[in-house]
Amino acid sequence: MRAGILRVIGVGPGDPELMTLKAARLCEAAGVVAYFAKRGERGHARAIAANHIRRDCEEIRLEYPLTTEIPSDDPRYRREIAAFYRDAAARLAGLLGAGHDIALLCEGDPIFYGSGLHLLERLDAEFATEIIPGVSGMSGCWARARLPLLRGSESLVVLPATLDAATLAAKLATVEAAVILKLGRNLSKVRKALEDAGRLDDAVYIERGTMAGECVMQLAARDPALPAPYFSLLIIAIRGGRR
Repeated sequence: MRAGILRVIGVGPGDPELMTLKAARLCEAAGVVAYFAKRGERGHARAIAANHIRRDCEEIRLEYPLTTEIPSDDPRYRREIAAFYRDAAARLAGLLGAGHDIALLCEGDPIFYGSGLHLLERLDAEFATEIIPGVSGMSGCWARARLPLLRGSESLVVLPATLDAATLAAKLATVEAAVILKLGRNLSKVRKALEDAGRLDDAVYIERGTMAGECVMQLAARDPALPAPYFSLLIIAIRGGRR
C-alpha cells in the first residue's frame, strides 16, 4: 500500500475569490482536509475554503494550545507550541502512513510565516509532499490599499514586529519600502520605531485586508491606544507615496 501525499495548500488572504484554481480543485478532490484553528473558532483557512470542501470528507482540526495569551519568546510558549506541532505532525503521519492523501489548508501562502511550514518540515523526509502557493496576506493588503509599492530597481524588506525597537528603527531608517507583520501587542513599539526612523508618515495600517470589516488608513491617524488584531499589518511605502 502506498503512503499518502501531504498537500500544503495556500488558500489566500481572506477573500475566497482569491483562492487559486489549483487550490480550489485540490480542496474539492480531498478526502481528508486538515486546518489550524484557535480555540473556540472555526479556523480561518477552513472558512476561506468552505465552498470547496466536500461534505463527506474527513476533517482534522488542529487547535493551537496558545495564541496571544503569553509572548512568543516566553519559554512556556516555545515548549507548548513545539509539542503542538510535534503532535499534529504525528497525527497526520498516521493518516499518511495508512494511505490517505491530506490537504492541509493554510492562510495566505503556506511557507511565508505559515504554520504549515512546521508540519512540512517534520513530514517531508518520510512522505511525499506538495506545496501549493497562495496569494499572500501582504499582497492582498497592498492591493486593497492601492499602494504603488515598488518600481524599477526599488527594494522591499519584510520585518516581524517582534524585533526589538532599536533594531526596527535602524532597519526602517535605511529601507526603501517595507512590510511589518505580527503586530499584535507590538504595535506601540513599532510606531515608536517608525517615529525614530522618520518613517511614520509613510506607514499605512491595514486590518482584515480583503475580508469583511477591512480597514485601511494612515498609521499616524490611528488611535495609538487601540490594539492591533491578528489580521493586521503595516506597509511602509516608498517616500513620496502616490507619485
